Order: sequence, then C-alpha cells, then structure tokens
Amino acid sequence: MLDSVLKFFSVELNAYLQAQTGILGDPVELSAIVKEDGKYAIKDDHIGVSIINLEEESATREQLPQVTYQDGQHVVLEPPLKLNVDLMFAAHYTHYDQAIKYLSHVLTFFQARRVFTRERYASLDSKLERLVVELQRLDYEQLNQVWAFIGAKQLPSAVYRIRLVCMQEEQQSDVRPPVLNIHARVGGS
Repeated sequence: MLDSVLKFFSVELNAYLQAQTGILGDPVELSAIVKEDGKYAIKDDHIGVSIINLEEESATREQLPQVTYQDGQHVVLEPPLKLNVDLMFAAHYTHYDQAIKYLSHVLTFFQARRVFTRERYASLDSKLERLVVELQRLDYEQLNQVWAFIGAKQLPSAVYRIRLVCMQEEQQSDVRPPVLNIHARVGGS
C-alpha cells in the first residue's frame, strides 16, 4: 500500500512538472536520499521522494475487528492500520537555482491540492478513500537532526505528512458459521 501511495504522488507530480516546465522525462523518482557509501542516491537533476517517518494515527484507531457476512459465513478482519507518512521531497540539481525552481513547483503542486480522493484522481489506489497532505514545519534543530540521521549534507527539500494511509490485511483472521437459531426462555424455572 505504501508503494502505491508513493507511486501515485510521483506520477501526479511528474505530470504537473512536465506541464509547468515543458521538461521531458520524469524528474521525480522514488529514491532513498543517500546510498550506503554516503553519496546521494537521487540522480542528478532529479527530485527524490523518500519516506522518512511512519506513525500510527492513534486518535482514529479502531479496537474491534470488523465482522461481515460473506457467502453464508461471518468473516472477521482485524481493524485497519491507519498511518501518517512523512515524505521528503529533496531536489538534487547541479545548479542551485534549478533545485529551488523545481522545489517551488513541488510546493505549489501541494498548495493547490491538499486532499486527494478517488473521485478526483482515478489513479488513486481503490483501497484508499482519501489522502490529506500537510507541509511540515521543521525548525533549524529538527531540520539538522533529519539530515544528520539521513547521513547527508542538506539539499533543498520539503517534508509533507500524508494523513490516513489505511492498511488492512485482506486475509480473514477468523471465519464463523452464521447464527441460525436463537432460543430464549422467559420465566422463573
């Protein structure tokens, strides 16, 4: 599910950048920020999209399994896992002014599109109801910590939180026969 969310944003952002700049090819790629040897994993003159944090949305966590009736059986599915995903968009360009130009396009793309739904975006995975996007405000210390834990020198970048990526195992955790009869007795004996 996470891969389909990242691919969705990459495809949409690439289409937007091609329309805005006339660039050929796809400047946005799913990528780690840094390789194991400490060099940038993002190709030159590209914007890398990488997950930098995941957290469960505990405020909307469901506690009870979901029970549905399918093919004459009560089917039990564990509650869905609702995640907030922090994505970093890092611009790795030879010329700094180009990095800023393309990062600005990323910012305006998300500024105009804060909510992504299947009604508006047919390419959104059918298992996702909607995605809400928020620009994260990092102070100097937080920004320094993020780049230190990534293990690289800072690039022009922005961090967005994608709210409520809902993941659920489709395999049933339990199948129960249906309740066919209910017997009740009223009285003292």
